[in-house]
Amino acid sequence: MKLDILVFAAHPDDAELSCSGTIATHVKKGYKVGIVELTQGEMGTRGTVQIRQQEAAASSEILGISARENLMFPDALFENTSVYQMKVVEAIRKYQPKIILANAPSDRHPDHGRASELVRDAVFMAGLAKLETYHNGEQQAPWRPENLYFYIQSMPLTPDFVVDITDEWETKMQAIKAFKSQFFDPNSDEPDTYISSPEFLQMIEARAREFGHVIRVAYGEGFIKDRYIGVRDLGDLI
Repeated sequence: MKLDILVFAAHPDDAELSCSGTIATHVKKGYKVGIVELTQGEMGTRGTVQIRQQEAAASSEILGISARENLMFPDALFENTSVYQMKVVEAIRKYQPKIILANAPSDRHPDHGRASELVRDAVFMAGLAKLETYHNGEQQAPWRPENLYFYIQSMPLTPDFVVDITDEWETKMQAIKAFKSQFFDPNSDEPDTYISSPEFLQMIEARAREFGHVIRVAYGEGFIKDRYIGVRDLGDLI
């Protein structure tokens, strides 16, 4: 399946927390969007792998994405090495996206920064004609996306651009809350974590409001560029 946008995420729920408003906005515009998770989040304190899979499926339906898969790298233990790079290259060549979104270059969780570097390197490698990969027994053609952007996560990084997600803010919150094992639930008896407090979701809203305020809209999501951003028409800018 050829996608317009492919979102890589170190863990289930990374995409929902960081760029699901952007995902939903582009799905509504007719873009085909997919999510590839690197790990199953098995080191997470709350929930189980099976529960996270069910939650990811529920979120996918809310967002209306065209594809979602998990590469099942070891949570907290994967590295930016050729073994893992090749798996990401295979996914890029499989979906042939024009745009890739990836984890923040640095963040509170070390997996996020590693995933960012891993995807960045794999994006380059995916375009190498002499690098052979196979899917379902067939050799894949080289493919290099047109653009790579990194979404902002827990740490307050400065964005290079902000996407207006005002119309899809409620969709974003529904997608996040689909991962109900991970976030605030007054009826849960699981251990408290950094992301399970009500303050964490309040931070998500506050940041979206802050980013939105800067571009004079209600809600926004921030991204960091991999290279200079080109503009053909100044009228397209907010």
